[in-house]
Amino acid sequence: MNDLELAQTPSTPAVRMDHKEGRVFMAGDSYPENPFEFFQPIIDWIDTFLKESSRPLAFDLELIYLNTSSIRAMMDIFDRLEEAHQGGRQVNVLWSYDPDNERVGELAEEFKEDCTFPFAIAPRS
Repeated sequence: MNDLELAQTPSTPAVRMDHKEGRVFMAGDSYPENPFEFFQPIIDWIDTFLKESSRPLAFDLELIYLNTSSIRAMMDIFDRLEEAHQGGRQVNVLWSYDPDNERVGELAEEFKEDCTFPFAIAPRS
């Protein structure tokens, strides 16, 4: 399994997915023109990692803005993490956000409500 790295653009976040470390990092705005095209490789990587490895998977998020399509994609990702967690897999999310951007903190809280796995939300200093 390979790592996955996507460069940040004005409409897509930077993404780093490290197989060896079991870490996913996403930072920036997310309003891709074609959300399926952008998120499908990310979802495929997560599915493969969860299938081929029994190691923990950690998400570090610094997302700033998500459009409706990106929110749906993140819901799909969190659903996969929830299913893995329910199956005994160790997964967790840390979502850091700018305290001046309360909307993102509220969005993260909404996601967290549907998750039973460890999901921390922390304002950046």
